[in-house]
Amino acid sequence: MRQAASITISLLLVTCGGAPTAAPSAAPVASPSVSVSVATSRPSYAPGTVMSKPSGVTTVPIAKGRFAEIDAKARTEANPTTNTTLWQAQISTRGASDLEVLQNTIVPGGTFGWHSHPGPSFVIVKSGTATFYLANDPKCTPHVVEAGSGFVDQGGDVHVVRNEGAVDLVTIVASLIPAGATRRIDEARPDTCPSSIP
Repeated sequence: MRQAASITISLLLVTCGGAPTAAPSAAPVASPSVSVSVATSRPSYAPGTVMSKPSGVTTVPIAKGRFAEIDAKARTEANPTTNTTLWQAQISTRGASDLEVLQNTIVPGGTFGWHSHPGPSFVIVKSGTATFYLANDPKCTPHVVEAGSGFVDQGGDVHVVRNEGAVDLVTIVASLIPAGATRRIDEARPDTCPSSIP
């Protein structure tokens, strides 16, 4: 029997007197609210399906912690006279969660392999350049994220992150997942992307 958990993250960014500043997102978001329902059991694949695997990646765990249900809200009020930002955030979970933080180093030409996560991940590009692709993109468009920026993997999206640059790519990742779930789920390369993007 599959056990389901739910993670909801809502973020709202409004600036006074200027354009919003936001890191690129791993997938388009129609609204500032993200709701993910996840199954904690591994998905099934057709017999003979070849899962994609990482290559040229070294992962160092930083920390992992278990959290009871989360109902966190934060708000910073706008002050038009000082041109400050109104910022709101909400993280809400049903059931316990694990927060895993790790550092990945990917050599030039390295790849994470196609995979998904059962919950959202916040990815910081510490150095180098990350290029990621989404399985649900029929054009297999590269999304490039430079050092000092980041992106959000909403959870459930099949994707790959590659180092297509000439220097090591280093990322710091914080993943919020259902308690006891496997953080990474290997996936097959989608038909939407060529075999040159393993």
